[in-house]
Amino acid sequence: MNFDHHQALHAVRDLGLRLQPADVGPVDVSVHPPFTDIRTVQSVVEPEGIPVALGAQNCAVADSGPYTGEVSALMLAKLHVEYVIVGHSERRTLFGETDELVVEKLKAVLRNGMTPICCVGETAEERDGGLTRDRLTSQLESALGPLPPESVGTMVIAYEPVWAIGAGQAATPEDIQQAGQLVREVVGKCANMEAANQVRIQYGGSVSEENTESLLRCPDIDGLLVGGASLDTAAFVGIIRAAARVAG
Repeated sequence: MNFDHHQALHAVRDLGLRLQPADVGPVDVSVHPPFTDIRTVQSVVEPEGIPVALGAQNCAVADSGPYTGEVSALMLAKLHVEYVIVGHSERRTLFGETDELVVEKLKAVLRNGMTPICCVGETAEERDGGLTRDRLTSQLESALGPLPPESVGTMVIAYEPVWAIGAGQAATPEDIQQAGQLVREVVGKCANMEAANQVRIQYGGSVSEENTESLLRCPDIDGLLVGGASLDTAAFVGIIRAAARVAG
């Protein structure tokens, strides 16, 4: 919940001045402004050819109806949104989103032709209690089990350890690789190995330009879910360039 539409306009224009297609290379980049900023960002990104896709941070389960205050996936699709974050740890912890609600939102995003970024991750208490594997497996099985295997393969899954978000200290590459490998294994069991090989796995949690390359050299990590650093355009562009160096 950052940037009103004036600030978002300034940020995306600054991003367009700093970011050239050559900086992005083979990397897919998306930006996820608040709902009130999406149309403003779209009106700059599309005509100016800024090499980023438009994303959203959340969506409702239903496409329309008596749900005051909600924003549907159908509405987002009409704004040319391509990616929607589902089940972010803050949605789970602050707003009580359950695994059951997450899967219904995943269905809504897929139903409206967009790509969901499904977030999973453990708390500090779960990590200290040795429950990381159990928690990730439970979240993934709940989210992916009801979905067709062909849909699972098109998704993005973001591993975001709750204890690392905003802490200034990312998880170690060893921890991240173990989690990424587990995610791919569970995807294979819930869907099939083709989906497991196709699905893109991200890491999110105190991502910076300095740690981007080491994070992306983990064999089972395909991308990054950037939080606070994305609010600083120069820092965000630095992360994108570092990612492109690894991908290139």
